Amino acid sequence: MKWCLLLLGLLSVNCNQANTSKSVGKVKIKVPEGFDINVFADKMINARSMSQSPDGTLFVGTKSEGKVYALRDEDGDGIAEKRYIIAKNMNTPNGVAYHDGALFVAEIDKIWRFDHIVSRLTNPPEPVLVTDELPDETHHGWKFIAFGPDKKLYVPVGAPCNVCKEDDPVFSSILRMNPDGTGREIFASGVRNSVGFSWHPVTDHLWFTDNGRDMLGDDLPPDELNHAPAAGLHFGFPFCHAGEINDPEFGKEKPCGPSFTPPAKKLGPHVAALGMRFYTGSLFPETYKNQIFIAEHGSWNRSSKIGYRISLVRLDERGQALSYETFAEGWLSNDTVTGRPVDVLVWRDGSLLVSDDFGGKIYRITWRG
Repeated sequence: MKWCLLLLGLLSVNCNQANTSKSVGKVKIKVPEGFDINVFADKMINARSMSQSPDGTLFVGTKSEGKVYALRDEDGDGIAEKRYIIAKNMNTPNGVAYHDGALFVAEIDKIWRFDHIVSRLTNPPEPVLVTDELPDETHHGWKFIAFGPDKKLYVPVGAPCNVCKEDDPVFSSILRMNPDGTGREIFASGVRNSVGFSWHPVTDHLWFTDNGRDMLGDDLPPDELNHAPAAGLHFGFPFCHAGEINDPEFGKEKPCGPSFTPPAKKLGPHVAALGMRFYTGSLFPETYKNQIFIAEHGSWNRSSKIGYRISLVRLDERGQALSYETFAEGWLSNDTVTGRPVDVLVWRDGSLLVSDDFGGKIYRITWRG
C-alpha cells in the first residue's frame, strides 16, 4: 500500500484513497469514498462529550452552556427529533457517562449521578453526589469521564497551567474510582490534559489522547496518543514531552528516559486531540474494525491553523500503532473555521457521531458502500 507524508502535522495518508466532499448545510466535509455525512442534531450550543444508553438515548455534555442534553432518534431516520434537558446551570458539565441505568455527569470539581435516567427524560431526578473532592482549578479543569471494563469510573485531572509541577499528585493524572466515588486511586501520571480515552475491545487496555504544551513554537511538541496497558505508568509531563523532548524548565530535573512511557503515536502539533474511540460497529468496512478515530479540536495559537478534523490511527493485530491519517475534514478551509470536532462515538447502528462545539452540531457519518 502506498503512503505519502504531510510534513505539517506528521500526518500519513493513503494516497490511493479517494475522498469525496459532502455539503452539510454551508459546510463541505471531505470523507472517504463510500461514506456519507449528515447532521444528526443541530442548534446544540457548545456540544461536547457524548455517551449512549442501550435503548438509543444519546447524552451530550456542554462546556460554557452549563446544560446536559438527551437526544433520541425515534423514527430511525438518522436525525434526532426529540431533545430533553437533563440538567442546567452546572459548572462546565463537559463529561457524561451512562452506566448501569444512571447518567454520570462531571463538573469541574464534582461528579453527579442521575438515577433511572432513561425513564425520567421528561422529569429528570435530583442528582446524587458521587464526589466533590476534585480540584476546582478551571485551567484544564473540564472532564471527560468513562467507565472501564473493570466497572470503575475514570476521571482525568489536567495540569492547572501550560507547564508546571504541582505538589499534589492528583494533577496531570487519570484517576479511577468506584461508581460511588470510593476507592479513588491514580491510574496514570504525567498526563498534561486528556479529554478523551477508550479501551481496546480485545485487550481491554486503556488508550488516551493528551494535549502537548504550548509556547515551544508551531511544530513542537506533537499531541499524543498514549497506551496504558497497566496502572502506574508515567507519561512524562512536565519533564518530558512526546517521549523525547526535554522541557526547557523541568527537563533538567528528570530528562527523557526509560522511566517515562512514550506515546504510542505522535499526532499533529497543537491539533488539540480530544475525544477518541475504537470502531466497534459492523457498518463500516472490516478494515476499520478496532481502529481508532480521534476528534481534533484544532489549534488556538499556531501561526497556521491545524486540526479541525477527524483523524484515524490504524493498529496492527498486536495493537501497535501503524499510521495516522485524515478521515474527515473541511471544518477548516483557507484558514476559516466552521467547526471544531470535540468527541466521536460509535452509534448503536454502527455509524460514527461527531460533536462540534463551534458549529453547535452533532454529525453522523455512515457507510453506503
